Amino acid sequence: MPSAENKRGFGFHPLGAWCDTTGEPLDAILRPGRAGANDADDHLELLDRTLAVLPAEYQLGHQPGDDSALVAHHILLRADSAGCSHGFVGGLVEANIEYSIGHHIDANVKEALLLFQEEDWDDAVEEDASVRDGAFVAELTDLMELSGWGEGARLICRRERPHPGAQLSMFDMSEGFRHTCFITNSTNDLDVPALECRHRGHARVEDRIRNWKDCGLQNLPFASFTQNLAWVSASLIAGALLAWSQMTCLDGELTKAEPKTLRYRILHVAALLVRRGGRLILRLDETWPWAAALKRAFNRLRTTFP
Repeated sequence: MPSAENKRGFGFHPLGAWCDTTGEPLDAILRPGRAGANDADDHLELLDRTLAVLPAEYQLGHQPGDDSALVAHHILLRADSAGCSHGFVGGLVEANIEYSIGHHIDANVKEALLLFQEEDWDDAVEEDASVRDGAFVAELTDLMELSGWGEGARLICRRERPHPGAQLSMFDMSEGFRHTCFITNSTNDLDVPALECRHRGHARVEDRIRNWKDCGLQNLPFASFTQNLAWVSASLIAGALLAWSQMTCLDGELTKAEPKTLRYRILHVAALLVRRGGRLILRLDETWPWAAALKRAFNRLRTTFP
């Protein structure tokens, strides 16, 4: 659930949520230009709206006050540090939602890092379980006061050798590592390196934001807040249509292609849809390199939605 600040528009600060397993946008809100990035009320409003668009069986047990025993489908919410507020995390706990949210490197975290023993750092891992070169992880929970985040809150830190051009704080420069932290209430069987690897997958949201901008959110075109609300809704529909088209109709590299690629290869191709002898025929330029992919997509579409 990232915040996507539109820096070239009229400053209405959209906030969006995506489903990581499908890539589809679930909902978004448009906020006044003075809205802060970590406003808990805005995050909670978006959370409520996002849960409301899920199928009923996925909502079960995730309404405020629901018994955790009612949960039929586990939900993990990942967010950057803009979502690191006590109000938002409290809302997630109340809705029986597991969270993994970026945490600022504040004075308390720095003090805990200075107290942590060098030999207690573990190797960070990649999704295939291989060791991530030059990166290490540690749990700082026992060195921090986390009672304000609710029962079961944990703080995990990753340090890694900075890549060229990385922006480092004075603390990072003195330590020789770039540090990032996140809080989570995960109590499953995943160890600390696996939890950190899972949280790192939140970086995919940057791809979602870039794709969202390619679906109309590069600029908010109107001076009117109300008109821009309609524009945001249209962009969400466009993003959802692309995501579902990739899941149901496309294959190969096109299933992961970004909107600009799909626009060139698929959406902008001239074609003619005709009826002959009671049959529906799609006529394509046979020299187009992706004509076969278009044919398969059209056939799958008719099969999926007859």
